[in-house]
Amino acid sequence: MTKAFASQGDTAEKKISFTEVGDGLWAFTAEGDPNSGVIIGDDSVMIVEAQATPRLANKVIEKVREVTDKPITHLALTHYHAVRVLGASAYGAGQILMSEKARSMVVERGQEDWDSEFQRFPRLFEGHESIPGLTWPTTTFKDRMTVYLGNRQVDLMHLGRAHTAGDIVIHIPDQNVMFTGDIVEYHSACYCGDGHFNDWGGTLDNIAAFDVDAIAPGRGDALIGKQMVNAAIESTRDFVESTYRPAAKIAARGGSLKEAWDAVRAECDPKFADFAIYEHCLPFNVARAFDEARGIDTPRIWTAQRDLEMWEQLQG
Repeated sequence: MTKAFASQGDTAEKKISFTEVGDGLWAFTAEGDPNSGVIIGDDSVMIVEAQATPRLANKVIEKVREVTDKPITHLALTHYHAVRVLGASAYGAGQILMSEKARSMVVERGQEDWDSEFQRFPRLFEGHESIPGLTWPTTTFKDRMTVYLGNRQVDLMHLGRAHTAGDIVIHIPDQNVMFTGDIVEYHSACYCGDGHFNDWGGTLDNIAAFDVDAIAPGRGDALIGKQMVNAAIESTRDFVESTYRPAAKIAARGGSLKEAWDAVRAECDPKFADFAIYEHCLPFNVARAFDEARGIDTPRIWTAQRDLEMWEQLQG
């Protein structure tokens, strides 16, 4: 290979930030690494996103214990990806919440995704030997469910396909704050390898309709204030559209994956090359955009072997 595949060369530890995005609501961020969220209720705590390993989850727990000693009773997972869910066991939460569709994707491709992501991004899986196995929800829902942490209402909703087919967001009405998972990113590339490009914009519209005061995105800094929220939503939209549009043009004329790669780079490099994990995401994004443009609605399952075969096609 001409350069390190995906994020195999990314070995530098990231600086953790813990930002209050509303009363009793916190965003755990780490310079473009996967974010987690914290929702403190009257008597208990809900975590949003588990991290990739129990070791990383314990970094979240350390931050939680700086602001509350209430027990962690709920863990909400916005989708099925390994870097989001495999640290779940560290929290000891009695309730693990996920959409029905996300659970079905664990069944369909959870192990393959784990193997694939482990190869792509070794740093995020330090301490992987402590992962007990795939993470399974205790409770699922189709479109919407509400959890009460005492009097605090927490709404979990599937607003449409985007980063995956099973994405959910978590909205806290009393503060008008939302945790979006990887549907919205801030100064970080969107990973679209399991995405739905033609649905993503509509799902962003559904998020924008809430007119929230703050968002904890999937990656990047916490978004505080409507101006920052709206800018991140529109930047995410631009990223998704700028990836799909050139790939679709190549697919329409029967071009190759390598031609799509070159076309997407020409469109996206000037705008997004300095975004976190940009080089990591790009090959997977192009491959998925090319597939969707050719009528493949359900993303093909990524395996460790398919990853490397795709990477070889794009070299040269």
